[in-house]
Amino acid sequence: MPLRDTVARVDEDLAAGRVPVARQRLRGLVSSFPYDLTLRRRLAQVYRLYGEPAQAGRWMYLEEDRDAAETAAFEERYRTSAERRAALGWGGPDSLASTEFAREQLAALAPASPESVESSGHVDAKGSLAAGGCLVLALAFLAIWVIGVIALFR
Repeated sequence: MPLRDTVARVDEDLAAGRVPVARQRLRGLVSSFPYDLTLRRRLAQVYRLYGEPAQAGRWMYLEEDRDAAETAAFEERYRTSAERRAALGWGGPDSLASTEFAREQLAALAPASPESVESSGHVDAKGSLAAGGCLVLALAFLAIWVIGVIALFR
């Protein structure tokens, strides 16, 4: 279905009070057209109807006229630049943003270079936890194997 037709269906859904359906359609549109700031703005308006300021702030984050309280709620929920960037679902180069403000916001959320992460001494907690889990599993497997070998020769 073309973009224009889907947006018209969103308008019909909202007029009929089918807010969840409108939200789902808009989420699909933003996923399909992530660089369309107008769709993001419409999705933020729907989240305002739900009373979800963090989500409204998420979808208005690239707009200069965004609400400060919504932006703060978004930043509180997604604490790091990487989490915010992922939540925005941008995925492409910052140059695809249609406004200078949006490009600046995206640039501020750019992932740090590996050199700067190493020099800061920052260690990824999830990566460390995963490595520790793998080590525990490997040791457990080794212990079971040793017990099996001992039992085999008894």
